[in-house]
Amino acid sequence: MRWRFDRSSFLISIIIFFIEVIIAKFVDDAFIRPYGGDILVVILIYYFVKSFVQVKPFYLVLGVLLFAYMVEVGQYFRMVEVLGLQDYKVMRIVLGTSFSWIDILCYTVGAIICYLIDRKEK
Repeated sequence: MRWRFDRSSFLISIIIFFIEVIIAKFVDDAFIRPYGGDILVVILIYYFVKSFVQVKPFYLVLGVLLFAYMVEVGQYFRMVEVLGLQDYKVMRIVLGTSFSWIDILCYTVGAIICYLIDRKEK
């Protein structure tokens, strides 16, 4: 692992962030918002971290996926309430408030997409 700045990965993460904001603000459907947003959030985190760290894609995907799983497990244990952050809308959005096995599946799909895109990098 080594520190660096990858402008293209950072640009991808910014674009995905804006897509996530658009989904959150303007999309209210039964597929894109609940599933597409969860898939994209893993891709967003992957490319954001990739912007600053050079590491083999497998290890980066694995780390991001485990992080996403931990956030979801935190939702199961109502981490927002445990930390006393339930009155802060941003924290409820970022940390989430309800556990879902479907979210775990979506995070896994997002991680697989990242790996398939970057698997040939060193």
